[in-house]
Amino acid sequence: MKTAELTGTSLDYWVARAEGITPTVEVQLRFMPSTNWGQAGPIIEREKIMIAWNAGEWISGVTAYVDGPSGHMSKGPTALIAAMRAFVTSKLGSDVSDDVHLAIDKKRNG
Repeated sequence: MKTAELTGTSLDYWVARAEGITPTVEVQLRFMPSTNWGQAGPIIEREKIMIAWNAGEWISGVTAYVDGPSGHMSKGPTALIAAMRAFVTSKLGSDVSDDVHLAIDKKRNG
């Protein structure tokens, strides 16, 4: 799956993985950086993630990579989604596995 398309629980799952956190059900129920500034803020600051509003959408990039040959700008409907997509892309690349069965979805679906 393209990191540029990640949202919600899937995006939070991959942010956890990029942070080196094992995304258990308990973690997935508490760790939601794509919607929680308190959780995303330290990542944004530590990774020097740039966020801007441009042409009707949020754009974001990890400063160390934006100007380089591997530079990538992420977009999103919110600043946090754009920033967390940029973070995941900088750590794991532009594609991640799409066959991940999220622990939280398993719990919700019985």
